Amino acid sequence: MPITVDVCDASGGAIVGIVFDYFEQVDRRFSTYRTDSEIAAINRGDIPVREWSAEMLEVLALAKQTKDETQGYFDIRKADGSLDPSGIVKGWAIRNAAGIVLGAGISDFFIEAGGDIQASGKNAFRKDWSVGIRNPFKPDEIIKVVYPRGHGVATSGTYVRGQHIYNPHGIGSSIQDIISLTVIGADVLEADRFATAAFAMGRDGIFFLEQTPGLEGYVVDINGRATPTSGFGVFCEQ
Repeated sequence: MPITVDVCDASGGAIVGIVFDYFEQVDRRFSTYRTDSEIAAINRGDIPVREWSAEMLEVLALAKQTKDETQGYFDIRKADGSLDPSGIVKGWAIRNAAGIVLGAGISDFFIEAGGDIQASGKNAFRKDWSVGIRNPFKPDEIIKVVYPRGHGVATSGTYVRGQHIYNPHGIGSSIQDIISLTVIGADVLEADRFATAAFAMGRDGIFFLEQTPGLEGYVVDINGRATPTSGFGVFCEQ
């Protein structure tokens, strides 16, 4: 997936390289598309639990926490019994990458990977970072602009990758009633983990976000109707 790192600092070149090195490490550990990744070895039964990395245990613990907090709508265990942490590891990695940049004393930056975003401070024009939500029926068109102001933004949907999110309570049943769901959370990890779960809930996902403190959302259904949570509009104001 494409990754963007925009650092508004004259000395930011070095830190960008460090961030991309970190993302490469994450890919080598968590990618389900690589036969040499740690998660692939775990799914083959090649590594006993006592030898799993600290990073793997942290992500799996976050996945279990999210499953508990979403009444089971977030579940990284697939029907065949294998583990696929893709629904949470991206936001986790972006949050950690943001920590690397902040740790270098840089407060103005923007990191995006596959539609999940962490923004901090101001952009090169000394304005708030802005994030466009695509029209899922016309991906070249922006239907809403939000200003994260230090928050994280994540979008789940089927308009790019097709049906890849499923309701764990109805194995094999795809989500047909909504097509795009954007979540704003305290950071990108919070936004990412709840975006996946809320999308799996279908139409009920926006009500889950409305009732969950610290989360705002914007859903587009299959008929093109958009529904925001009550506090979402605050992030659309410059």
